[in-house]
Amino acid sequence: MPEDIAGSEQMLANWNQSIQERAARYQEMATRVQGMTISERSSDGSVELTIGSNGILQNLVINESAAGKRMSEVSGEIMKLLQRAQSKIPALLQEAMAETIGTQDETANVLFDEAKKNFPAPPPEDGFARPAFEANEINFRVEDDAPPPARPAAPPARRRPPSDDDDDFGGESVLS
Repeated sequence: MPEDIAGSEQMLANWNQSIQERAARYQEMATRVQGMTISERSSDGSVELTIGSNGILQNLVINESAAGKRMSEVSGEIMKLLQRAQSKIPALLQEAMAETIGTQDETANVLFDEAKKNFPAPPPEDGFARPAFEANEINFRVEDDAPPPARPAAPPARRRPPSDDDDDFGGESVLS
């Protein structure tokens, strides 16, 4: 019987060590992924951006060369670059997983599948820049240079005729 207890203790110690090693590998993966950034630049260099591994924009630079472009073109370029950068997140995550916890890990595969769902590949570029607002799109923007809406005119003040004066003070102050 003492052999059974010793064997169980050894099995429990091995299992505990395995869990601790796995947790350390997951922590290493998380640390690597947190430090990753992805940068993209437009073909003409007018727009540059950097995102974190969570897909959130960390830096945006609109260079002076964008000054001659329409704002809808610039905003369209920003969105295209952002989507292109975000679509690279699953590959970075898979690389970090392969180097730390392995790609056969079930939890790792769930994380990877979730990243692919949240950050899909951008649509193929068809060679021409699409205007930000086409005729079949609804525009909910507020134009900065639109005049403010006109305020309705206040109705003229009405005075009651003296005959309606029912305060019994005869037009005199009560304090006099």
